[in-house]
Amino acid sequence: MNILNDPSMKEIIVDFCDEADALYLQLNQILEEVEESPLEAKKLEQFGQIIDRIMGAAKSIGATEIATFCELGKVIGYKSSQVKDTPLIEVVVAILFDCIEMLKKMTQSLRVGDEKNSLKLNAKALVSRLHWLSDKFKDIERSSCAIEGNLDQNSIDELMKNLGF
Repeated sequence: MNILNDPSMKEIIVDFCDEADALYLQLNQILEEVEESPLEAKKLEQFGQIIDRIMGAAKSIGATEIATFCELGKVIGYKSSQVKDTPLIEVVVAILFDCIEMLKKMTQSLRVGDEKNSLKLNAKALVSRLHWLSDKFKDIERSSCAIEGNLDQNSIDELMKNLGF
């Protein structure tokens, strides 16, 4: 039985949502700092580390949609932390802000027990931006932290397929 479907595990789900909400604030703060000074793109590595914590917790409770979006944010954070192109960093920050907003909505849906409807959120624009980013990051072969997979078109397609897109 999936923990999300077990009524006795409601407290664990609420704890996850509370912790995720606190971490979303930290993620937004990092993005605001990088938005203010794109030369601080190295801070996006920290973004990747924090969102990785949410991803792990989401996987442990069976919130696979949240975990998948976190994985996308993690990969983008790690890859973009190595970019020196200021206009690209500005776009990355905007997309990561959108990812965090999507994650907040998904977490709220989970909190109220409506996690199946979280995927009804309009993610089409976000998906097209992620496809665009994949092309921009194709030449970055290593990241400063070990991550699973690369942000290539196949990776994004697979993650989106897992989300039902």
